[in-house]
Amino acid sequence: MEKEIIIGVDLGGTKIMTGAIDQQGNVIGTPVKVATEGTRPKEVILDKIMASIRQVICDNDLDPARLQGIGVGSTGPLDSDKGLILECPQLPTLHFFPLRDALSREFGLPVALNNDANCLVLGEAVFGAARNKRTVLGFTLGTGIGCALVVDGKIWNGATGTAGEIWCSPHGKGIIEDAISGQGVANIYKQIAHTDASSLEVYQRAQQGERHALDAWETFGQHLAVPLAWCINLIDPDVVLLGGSIATAHPFFMPAMMRSLQAHICPLPAQRTPIVMASLADNAGFVGAACLMRALV
Repeated sequence: MEKEIIIGVDLGGTKIMTGAIDQQGNVIGTPVKVATEGTRPKEVILDKIMASIRQVICDNDLDPARLQGIGVGSTGPLDSDKGLILECPQLPTLHFFPLRDALSREFGLPVALNNDANCLVLGEAVFGAARNKRTVLGFTLGTGIGCALVVDGKIWNGATGTAGEIWCSPHGKGIIEDAISGQGVANIYKQIAHTDASSLEVYQRAQQGERHALDAWETFGQHLAVPLAWCINLIDPDVVLLGGSIATAHPFFMPAMMRSLQAHICPLPAQRTPIVMASLADNAGFVGAACLMRALV
């Protein structure tokens, strides 16, 4: 019997989202979403992960003989080669926990583990907005900034598994994540408006036409153009993908980002390299995690 179904798990500090896909990327049934409660004992969190997998199998009456494996996209840092969660701030009780082997023993299936931002970009490269593109450079904009490179349907992990970890790169007097993150948007807004607001509030105020909010998003776009320009000039990708919660505000930051980007990248990519928005929405994490198993075959 062909093993054509893959289970994907999107593991974050606040939620676990688990679902199943077929070989064409179609989501089977309804994904399972539960709270991680990331500071609970590791046994509790592991039970939640395993229970979500069992529920997906049970709810959709999946034949274990048809399961190819389980892919897990987790907040990091990780050691993907060894299948370990390292010293992860959002999952403090799982430090150095061998999650891959624990799940493989429980379900008797191959398990692959990688960074959640990498998985989001992988899912979009295989089944989403960057489908059929050979070299995909992706940025996830949310609580922080994530970056990943997917080549021929596989994540480029680098020599130490930290390829794309640009968040700590220097920018101005600090690091790039100081400006390009949810908190970065709030920081920029406070500098302009001299009052506090969350990134969501800045987005809502921009929708209402508030001048300070619009200026904040324009400044954010100028900051975002910096790592985009460096990465495009270095890699020369077929496509650049933007995803994550902050990317929802792209109508407000894209014009400024594109003006700055066009001025600082080589002429040919300036003409030919498309910037696209992620399309898999809430499913991106577990779909991308499932794609880890496709990349192994």
